[in-house]
Amino acid sequence: MVRIVLQIKGSCDLGRLVYVAGLIAMFVPGVGVAEDAKLTKVLFLGDSLTEGYGVRPEQAFPERIKQLASTRLGKDIEILNAGVSGSTTASGLDRLRWYLKQEPDILVLALGANDGLRGVPPESSRKNLEQIVVAAKQAGLTIVLAGMMLPPNYGPKHTSEFREMFAAIARKHELILIPFLLEGVAGDHRYNLPDGIHPNGMFGLEIKCPSAKVHAGYVRDP
Repeated sequence: MVRIVLQIKGSCDLGRLVYVAGLIAMFVPGVGVAEDAKLTKVLFLGDSLTEGYGVRPEQAFPERIKQLASTRLGKDIEILNAGVSGSTTASGLDRLRWYLKQEPDILVLALGANDGLRGVPPESSRKNLEQIVVAAKQAGLTIVLAGMMLPPNYGPKHTSEFREMFAAIARKHELILIPFLLEGVAGDHRYNLPDGIHPNGMFGLEIKCPSAKVHAGYVRDP
């Protein structure tokens, strides 16, 4: 499993999406790349969070990642938003295969939340996610797995198994893992729509350090 480390020069309160943008930027060519070189394509495969439920298109988190990668990290990317509201891991493989026609370079896999909320057994969700991972690896994609968590009212056993599912997949397939994509956002009314579930337009804007420089690196856990 790969763990991301961000080095920050300057006092800073980073938003969660700067962290995500930083890890993606590690795999994007930087200064010195020919002007006619194609942009790195990042495919975001997810559900309503990815699609941008309840917010303007430019406020969906993939678009925020694109903006932050450019403005904060100096890396320009092209995004493919494959988010579908209400979707589960069961539909992910077919969607991935369709988007592979566009030759993405990086996959941000952000599925599973709806599985957990609907009580789908974690072993079924894990099987579906691993099929997506295997297909993406066969296509040569770098994979970032976005972990999710469930509210405590789903019970300690189900919530624990669901959370561990993402870490187990990351360890087995040596993926880059975001332990919890909504860390610092979930449960905070400032960053969520009135439904208390979906992020609002402020998601990713809680950055209080306009002059700070951010550099991404990683370490591989045993």
